[in-house]
Amino acid sequence: MFKKIAILLEMIKFKHTVFALPFALMGAFLAAGGPPNFRVFIWVVAAMFGARTCAMGFNRIVDARFDGRNPRTAGRAIPAGKVKMAEAWAMVLIAAAIFFLACYELNRLTLLLSPLSLGLTLLYSLTKRFTSFCHLVLGLALAFSPLGGYVAVSGSLSGFPYVLSLAVLLWVSGFDMVYACMDADFDRRTGLYSIPASFGRKRAFRLAALFHFLAFVLFMITGIQSGLNYFFFIGLGAAALCLLYQHLIVKPDDLSRIQVSFFQMNGMVSLILFASTWLALAVD
Repeated sequence: MFKKIAILLEMIKFKHTVFALPFALMGAFLAAGGPPNFRVFIWVVAAMFGARTCAMGFNRIVDARFDGRNPRTAGRAIPAGKVKMAEAWAMVLIAAAIFFLACYELNRLTLLLSPLSLGLTLLYSLTKRFTSFCHLVLGLALAFSPLGGYVAVSGSLSGFPYVLSLAVLLWVSGFDMVYACMDADFDRRTGLYSIPASFGRKRAFRLAALFHFLAFVLFMITGIQSGLNYFFFIGLGAAALCLLYQHLIVKPDDLSRIQVSFFQMNGMVSLILFASTWLALAVD
């Protein structure tokens, strides 16, 4: 059983929850003016775990036939036969139940927003079939992370810095474009859509760089609107260096270091911004 659980967690890349969870906590900390109470904190973490597990499991299910034909992804758990479809669906349904239970335990508005939030994350897995701008759908889905964290604490949309969600949307869309470059040729042959497949890797990199610059500006505006002190802006500077570094080490014609760019640097961006927000609120 433990071996199967380990395979399922690896299938959904559980460790990559680091991309969205820090922003949900950032929203929660902004609403509370610091750490929220422990009960809210636990249910926010549970909601993020449930939502991401559900979405990633659904993604692996609906993309299984494409993954099996793509040399890069043929070793994934479902096409490789390590996980049965019934097992994957069970995980998705259990994760969805955890998500909705967590939202129910938080407050009424969180529960009302939960179908839209989860629906967007599930929709992303289907958008590659009909639009090159699927990356924006993923960005929009993750943009709900700070909004959800804020509403979980406040029970209201009042006072939420919407530029934070817009910054997350652009940040996620940008790095997803870069990551999609690995499958651009396969997507083009198979009839799937993405910015790299439709417009080429060079244009995808340029657009990703623009998105990341705009995201940096919007994160700065978030700090100003929220009245955060210099600790946040020091952290933002460090996050900007992470964004710059990933664009320097990965090129349209050389994707060999994309794992460092996609996983390590973007994970650092979200963690640094959350930590600097917490520190700024703590010493305010």
